[in-house]
Amino acid sequence: MARYPYWNFVFPSSCFTIPQPYPPPKSVSQRKFRLTTRSSLNHSGRGIPAGWVMLVAGLIWFGSIGWAQIPEQVAEKGGGLAELSLEELMNIDVTSVSKSPEKWLEAPAAIYVITQEDIRRSAVTSIPEALRLAPNLEVARVDASQYAITARGFNSTSANKLLVLIDGRSVYTPLYSGVFWDVQDVLLEDIERIEVISGPGSTLWGANAVNGVINIITRHSRDTTGALVSVGAGTEERGAGVRYGAHLGGNTTYRVYVKDFRRDDTATENDASLHDSWSKGQAGFRIDRDGSADALTFQGDIYDGSIDQKVNDDKTISGGNVVGRWSRTFQNGSALQTQVFYDRVRREYPGTFAEVRDTYDLDLQHHIPMGARHDLVWGGGYRVSSDDVTNSALLAFLPAHRSLSLANIFLQDGISLHERLKLTVGTKLERNDYTGWEVQPNVRLAWKLHDALLWSAVSRAVRTPSRLDRDLFAPGAPPFFLAGGPDFKSEILTAYEIGYRVQPVSQMSLSISTFYNVYDKLRSVELAPGGVAPLGPFVLGNKMVGNTYGAETWGNYRVVDWWRLSAGYNYLKKRLRFESDSSDTFGVKAAGNDPTHQFSARSTMNLGRNLELDAAVRVIGGLPDPNVPGYVALDMRLGWTVLKGVEVSLAGFNLLDRRHPEFGQDPTRSELDRTFYAKVLWNL
Repeated sequence: MARYPYWNFVFPSSCFTIPQPYPPPKSVSQRKFRLTTRSSLNHSGRGIPAGWVMLVAGLIWFGSIGWAQIPEQVAEKGGGLAELSLEELMNIDVTSVSKSPEKWLEAPAAIYVITQEDIRRSAVTSIPEALRLAPNLEVARVDASQYAITARGFNSTSANKLLVLIDGRSVYTPLYSGVFWDVQDVLLEDIERIEVISGPGSTLWGANAVNGVINIITRHSRDTTGALVSVGAGTEERGAGVRYGAHLGGNTTYRVYVKDFRRDDTATENDASLHDSWSKGQAGFRIDRDGSADALTFQGDIYDGSIDQKVNDDKTISGGNVVGRWSRTFQNGSALQTQVFYDRVRREYPGTFAEVRDTYDLDLQHHIPMGARHDLVWGGGYRVSSDDVTNSALLAFLPAHRSLSLANIFLQDGISLHERLKLTVGTKLERNDYTGWEVQPNVRLAWKLHDALLWSAVSRAVRTPSRLDRDLFAPGAPPFFLAGGPDFKSEILTAYEIGYRVQPVSQMSLSISTFYNVYDKLRSVELAPGGVAPLGPFVLGNKMVGNTYGAETWGNYRVVDWWRLSAGYNYLKKRLRFESDSSDTFGVKAAGNDPTHQFSARSTMNLGRNLELDAAVRVIGGLPDPNVPGYVALDMRLGWTVLKGVEVSLAGFNLLDRRHPEFGQDPTRSELDRTFYAKVLWNL
């Protein structure tokens, strides 16, 4: 395998980070850093131009002297969810399960909600780190910028069975059916909540929502008026963010923000630097207008960053998106929503590949309550994603340019069989350019008991082919060792779930779900006609099958008014094999690397004198292939509200050991250090 350094591109322990022993290391003169506004943070790298920072700072200063009347600052430190009781949290409206608002306690799925208060008190600095708060996810940091994140198994940095949305905008890439976590970012203080579903969501959300859905929902601009400044620095990372929001008149509000950060190199067990430092700047805006029956949102982001490489020039990432969303509520209780977005991404990995991708998306959904018995949701969408790839000697996507379309229509009906019994049936028809039409049905039954919900579900979900599955060739010119996947079909999941959610007393909640997943047509590596193992050529096929089963449970307990505890545990077992006519000799390890056991617990305390003390522990089992030892991590935070609107905090991460790995393979596996981070948050 070492003979083919491009192989990790297909089945990576570090997706798109490809060992390249051939090019010489970069000289000092080749390492050109671009000076930006980060000089105030004592570092350099690509980032947001100084003009953006000056613009936002000017808006804050000008607004503070009377440009717009700023309402009195909301008393809650973390926003609207900060002071909710546990009983009120159980009744938060979630939308990811049925695409219409419903109480979390009554949602028939394994759903966990990360609130703004959870994020603030965890002291995390990025979305991937915030996702560690969800006990129904696997989150492993690979190096300075890469993460492996999934639900219910098949984890890798190219995990391809999890759908991620930010304010309804799908951020999955047709390049490999996964998520580039290094460009998924918002100002963390602007997040309202993150809804995390483990289990299929394809009937409503479509292909790639196979093992789970993550829906990141940011706050309405009316909830972020005034100014906010966030500055942090630590032993590994520095960052800053500025946001300003105000009323434009009538029922229209807006906000603008800019943020910037740098994360240092990681190192191996032997203290060898991996030269993978990561820096990125981002700016964006959101405008909301609310009428008596209509609501309009227009928002967008731009970003620019770089990731160091030990050889060749730095990797660069840049892009932006704009989203428009209109909704109307009718007098009969029905609601219509239309959303359109455009997304552009430019990614350049010198020595490996480069990609420019433009995505256009249109979605429509209509929610129609029909009497006391039926609750109908239907809709459809159309997406076009077009890319231009610059190939290299290591690998090639052929053709180098491809435009892919994805069309869908879905229908789901919630049927009240009894006052406490609800049946939900639905299906999605989705057409892609590789395999044509795919059908993804779903049936859910929910039985509402006294302060409890018992639910079950049977679903069919598919992961449709990506560019990697069909069009990847390696090396970049003949003779090929890997010659694409001309006949690659959709991977199929049939999922069976049972869950129970209860609030036995007002101070306690508990959720448990079990699942049995049957997979067919999983990706395998087969000999091409005329090929000879181990020389090849090989093609990608669909001859891996198997099943997974497990359980997920989590709960919350308010010990006293000022002290809350929460904990979660996951058990996962995988049984995968190849069909009898498969020629795959690379093994089932290509399907991901997952721990059998995961446990997490958190404690949040509100002490006297405006002090907060938070602690979190994670116990993660070892990974089998490649072997990564299990670890125990302890994170702690001490926060102090100096005066109204000013908060100072100090956090420590991975406090129990000097460093440990979470993912990857020796000898180039990153070890994550014990780190500290201090932050000042100022609401003006």
